[in-house]
Amino acid sequence: MRFGLLGPLTVDDGAGGARPLNSAKGQALLAALLLRANRVVPVEVLKEALWGARAPASANASLYNHVTRLRRTLGPDGDGRLRSVAPGYLLRVGAGELDSTEFTAAVRRAREAYTQGDWTAVLREAAGAAVLWRGRPLDGLPEEVHEALDAQPFVRQLEEERLQLLEWRYDAELRLGRHGGLAPELSRLVAEHPLRESCHRQLMLVLRRTGRQAEALAVFHALRRRLVEDLGVEPGAAVQEAYQEVLRDDPEPETGVSGRREANIPGQRAAQQGAGTAALERGHERCVPDAADDGAPSVSTEAGAGPSPDTGADPAPRPAQLPPPPTPFLGRDAQVEALYEALAPHAGRPATAVLSGMAGVGKSALAVHVAHGLRDRYPDGQLFLNLRGANPGGAPMTALQGLEALLRDLGVPRGRVPDDVHAAAALFRSTLAGARVLLVLDDAAGAAQVRPLLPADPGCAVLVTSRSPLAALDGAVHLPLARLTERDSVDLISRVSGQGRVPAGSPAARRLAELCGQLPLALRVVAARLAARRALTVEALVELLDGQDGRLDHLEYDDLSVRRSLAVAYDALVASERSADRDAALVLRRMGTLDLPEYETELTARLMEAGVRRACAALDRLVDVALLEEVAFGRYAPHDLVRDFARELAARHEEAAERAAAVRRGVEWFAARAAQSVRVFLPATRFREVRLAGEPAERAVPFAAGEEACAWGDRELAVMRCLVTRHIRTEHARDAAVTLVRMLAPYLQGRGRMQELTELSGLARTAARESGDAGAELVAMSDLAGAYYMSGRYEKALALIDEAIAKSRLLGDDEWLQRALGNRGLLLYVLGRPEESAAAQEEALAYAHRLGDDHAVAVCLSNLGNLFELTDARKAIEFHRRSLETGVRLDSAPLQQTARCNIGCAYLTLGEPEAAIGHFEAALHSPGDAADWHTVSESRLGLIRALRRLTRADRAARECEALLALAEVRGDAYTSGKARYEYGHVLRALGRGAESGAQWRLSLAALDGTDADVLPELRSLV
Repeated sequence: MRFGLLGPLTVDDGAGGARPLNSAKGQALLAALLLRANRVVPVEVLKEALWGARAPASANASLYNHVTRLRRTLGPDGDGRLRSVAPGYLLRVGAGELDSTEFTAAVRRAREAYTQGDWTAVLREAAGAAVLWRGRPLDGLPEEVHEALDAQPFVRQLEEERLQLLEWRYDAELRLGRHGGLAPELSRLVAEHPLRESCHRQLMLVLRRTGRQAEALAVFHALRRRLVEDLGVEPGAAVQEAYQEVLRDDPEPETGVSGRREANIPGQRAAQQGAGTAALERGHERCVPDAADDGAPSVSTEAGAGPSPDTGADPAPRPAQLPPPPTPFLGRDAQVEALYEALAPHAGRPATAVLSGMAGVGKSALAVHVAHGLRDRYPDGQLFLNLRGANPGGAPMTALQGLEALLRDLGVPRGRVPDDVHAAAALFRSTLAGARVLLVLDDAAGAAQVRPLLPADPGCAVLVTSRSPLAALDGAVHLPLARLTERDSVDLISRVSGQGRVPAGSPAARRLAELCGQLPLALRVVAARLAARRALTVEALVELLDGQDGRLDHLEYDDLSVRRSLAVAYDALVASERSADRDAALVLRRMGTLDLPEYETELTARLMEAGVRRACAALDRLVDVALLEEVAFGRYAPHDLVRDFARELAARHEEAAERAAAVRRGVEWFAARAAQSVRVFLPATRFREVRLAGEPAERAVPFAAGEEACAWGDRELAVMRCLVTRHIRTEHARDAAVTLVRMLAPYLQGRGRMQELTELSGLARTAARESGDAGAELVAMSDLAGAYYMSGRYEKALALIDEAIAKSRLLGDDEWLQRALGNRGLLLYVLGRPEESAAAQEEALAYAHRLGDDHAVAVCLSNLGNLFELTDARKAIEFHRRSLETGVRLDSAPLQQTARCNIGCAYLTLGEPEAAIGHFEAALHSPGDAADWHTVSESRLGLIRALRRLTRADRAARECEALLALAEVRGDAYTSGKARYEYGHVLRALGRGAESGAQWRLSLAALDGTDADVLPELRSLV
């Protein structure tokens, strides 16, 4: 499969030529997915791409329809390639399948070849990239789609890369003496980009070397006139040198290209303002201290040789202090380009950029890589200074110490540097006046340390790296650095470990990259270990790292250590005199005890036993030192390796009793919040009080409505699942974790999260049995049986319910016995055992009357109505109407919704689909539809069946697509399987036989292993 972004959008399945997508909505959907290939694109982003800010009410269903069509376009593996992953969709794009990625890779290889002077390789890469370029990226997409997707930066970057590649190609042709035929191409470029100096320089040289000297001079004068009139600057040094070659009568230079070669970075302009150009041509003027007037600056002109007549000082050096470029350097293309653009000379001020991120993320490597690419842009020197902001066992360098070092490197004697930081900073700025110098400040501690080290001359640039974002550094471009992509991570391991050590496409290598958190430092450690030990395989190293305990022990080699790099920030917090820093260290340790993927502010306050304001200050400090990332307002996530480090801290520095108490507080906090959700999801009946019987002592703020409780559950479910899985078997947190699962069950049932309900209820049942809590075990068994029922595993549910009935009778718990009997009757009904079902329902109804529980009575009436559908559907409707009346009297939306759905099913049994439709629609539009997924799904399935019988296939198809979209978001495979069964019949009615067969095959795969009654028919259909 090949995808095309460089021009009109195309998809090529390999069987024929590239074909465009005809639907405008389909193009917008594919563009949104390809711009974020291999990442989850939220549904809201996709809706905005398709409809803008005014998405229709049916947008979710329509989106699913477009997704389905796109899957068909993608061919047989469309379902696997385009997957629903909450909260949206993910399009899997493999290596070499996306033309824009291949194009950018070719540009990167051409840059490396150009830097090394390998002109043949430059031409080869340029030719390969030219084949991929079919026109302006995303050509044909409406402007509003570009705006919705924020695609313009992507388009501009690719267009700039193409221009850059062309310039490298022309330079290579000139170097090889192959300049014939280039003039027309360069003339077009010059016309399209009248201020792009490199194109003019190349055109001048081509015209000069083909005997057209007058035309070459005309190109120069036209460029100069535009620059002076539009920008107020003269042409840069490279153009000036080309101009000198045009004026000369001597033979063509052997190098093929005149003068100093430009870096030709996207966005580069070599122009200097006024006196700056003159200074570069004759040497530059520097202010040096004069002993006669106590350090006041006096101007002396240095021609680059011999001592100064005023001071006797040595000539000022041209520093070239950059460390060797990292090899190999992989990925970070977007960041590299952003830094090249940010560090272009700015009118009126020096360019400043800040690279921030956690320890080991590759800030310094990226800074050095970019700095080497910028050397030609800053020919007066490159300074590199380690500010030791994260120096193990030592204090960061002071600003005055930094100034002393920088001035000394610029040729100022040690004794001439003032003792006052402000005076030293002024001398530093004076020394760099008129110069073009690049300054790399590595590992800065904070903005206050950096400010005095910033030059003032607009010809200079500063690149700063820091764990802190240095947000207080005004005027800087701030670029946070995240982990590498999976592909670049595997590539880095392969390149560093040696050829052949990592097989191509190795799943073990991908797992190794994942275990390293795709952190460059950790990746280099494992690669170095593989390179050093030839007997050590990738698979063996994965096995060593796969156990959480001791992972950091295996991420150390020679002077590389992930643990040591993380410890620097933590040790500084512990040693600090600031209370917020010491609180931050405490929070990190307490996070290690709980060990969750995310934390919110109130939970953190509970862990540290402090107020929310103090917790916020501690969390902010952890973000500042890059030990946490704020992923949303008030939510924080540690990197995987930081979690490992935090666990070590907790085990080493927290007493066992402190760890146990912190875990218990965390679990009880979630249980208290979940208890408030029970009050929203369950009606105010006797059963709600039974459910809340084990409520935790801590009370949380109530939820305003079901929508707020649902949003909380959706946001925290992954965290709570991790919490329960990790701590439910520990003695100090077991009871609280079982209570948490008990309180979560109504939310999980209502939202249709059957996988999570099954897993957590099973854990709670085992933990309750181990602790000897028979009541808690009974609740967990009932919840687990409910999960089995809603997943279509009726026999397993019945076995659990029978066990729950026996336990309820033994405990004398009539409330749970009544509920279990009613559920038993329901299960026997769906399993086709009506006599046994009737006996269970009658007993359940008797218990409901005895308890005086009207809500339970209404549920029993509904269940009896289902049973009567088998023999007398009219009588069934009477029972359901009685249940509906009770629901209205009790103001219970769930009871009303269930009754309306059941009435619709009874009318279907009677063969009256028109009457059934109204009841299904009423059920779907009842106030409780957002909280009861089971009734919503059954109502929509009933509506689809009614529409099928009325041969309203078009609407039935839309309802199927809407139900499938909702089921996919919830991960409900059982409902998805039933919906696909119906969809297959609808598609066949629409004359789409091949598609109906595909739906039935997917339905069979989803329902296989359940007790669904359509399985025999499905097997024959497939």
